[in-house]
Amino acid sequence: MAWLLDSDRPIYTQIVEKIQMQIVSGYYRPGDKLPSVRDLAAEASVNPNTMQKAFAELERSGLIITQRTSGRTVTEDVEMIKGIQLELAKESIREFFEKMKELGYDKKEIVALIESAANEG
Repeated sequence: MAWLLDSDRPIYTQIVEKIQMQIVSGYYRPGDKLPSVRDLAAEASVNPNTMQKAFAELERSGLIITQRTSGRTVTEDVEMIKGIQLELAKESIREFFEKMKELGYDKKEIVALIESAANEG
């Protein structure tokens, strides 16, 4: 199944974000071998060069490691993964607060809405 990618932003950036999310959520665990560039490109319905560019970015960040004979694996640095997870969570919260402020809510009202929603679930 093709990944849902938005044409308004660079595709490789969206791929980086998706793979980051898969790693921090535990879909790919520390030390797991990642599928090949070709396999993931086919799954995402993108050009292998685009997937390679995303992998290069993930390598630069240290989140994935290339081992010449065994392909790419997720870093075993659990603290790095937790740090990225925390940053992604904070960014989501910032975006949520911005949208709620656009709707006219202040911080206190937003927090009250969050608490109400948490108690419902």
